[in-house]
Amino acid sequence: MSTPTRSNNFEKSLADLEKIVAQLEQGDLSLDEAMQAFEQGVRLTRDCQQQLDSAEQKVRILLDESQSSAAGGPAE
Repeated sequence: MSTPTRSNNFEKSLADLEKIVAQLEQGDLSLDEAMQAFEQGVRLTRDCQQQLDSAEQKVRILLDESQSSAAGGPAE
């Protein structure tokens, strides 16, 4: 099952993003290091957003199926 792996990936990406934000907020990085950290943060943000979008889509599908069943949809 791929769900635990996806969840772990999301949690790891989010934790990595939080570390990057903390480093950037400290202001101790050189310009080059800050740019690299920022670029990595953008990649992590996009990855997290894609995972959240996917999860939202799955929830909507499940809710639609649940509402169809409750509304007298096709019997199984």
